[in-house]
Amino acid sequence: MILSHAKLEEMAMAVTDDFNRFFFGINPEEEKDSILPTMIDQFAKEYLDLQVSFAHLSSDGSVCGVTAYSDTQFILEEKGRIQTIPLREGEVVLDDSFIQPGQVKRLCGKRRFTLAHECAHQILFQMESEEIKSSCRKSYSPRKAYSLRDLKTREDWNEWQANVLGAAILMPQREISFVIRQWGKKSPFKNYQGRFTFSDQQVLDHLCQSFGASRSAMVIRLRELGYLEDHPSWEFCEPPKIRWA
Repeated sequence: MILSHAKLEEMAMAVTDDFNRFFFGINPEEEKDSILPTMIDQFAKEYLDLQVSFAHLSSDGSVCGVTAYSDTQFILEEKGRIQTIPLREGEVVLDDSFIQPGQVKRLCGKRRFTLAHECAHQILFQMESEEIKSSCRKSYSPRKAYSLRDLKTREDWNEWQANVLGAAILMPQREISFVIRQWGKKSPFKNYQGRFTFSDQQVLDHLCQSFGASRSAMVIRLRELGYLEDHPSWEFCEPPKIRWA
């Protein structure tokens, strides 16, 4: 199943609207005076009915999360030692680095995006035909152990779709547009290879805080939505600050 970016945005809006009705009893058509960021933990556990747990998945941070569509095992190989982690159908396992002392706040945005990404995999799987779902479940035999790529997808495009859908669920287009209007921002953010003007940085920081997202994830999302332009670093020129006597 291959979906366009526009279709994934439609899906994200539909599921987040349904979640907000389910969890908050909110009608998305009603006018509001504040944003409604997606509570991704409740979305995963209470709306999608996924079991979320933590385990050591990698030492170098290369594996942030896994999910499976049938009972199976995830294989972890480090320093010549092999460890298998059991995975149940409908379970998401996040790396335990996200809950280590001193890391919870620092990695909050990354953890939330990882969970949204794994939720997207499960949503996309449920949209497959019964024939494909049945075939996929049979391939994940409990007697086998699978790598990260085997567990999450068979094709690169499915990873792309999970990234786009996960980002759109975590940072809904309607809510981002609402914040940008609130701040009275009429021109796109200008990204000078990671540098922003003071005014753009203020709005960007507010967006990251409001949606519990990392700066890198928010920059990508704003670019996807057409709210951000990329410029070479040499064009950067911060207006001088005025000091009053």
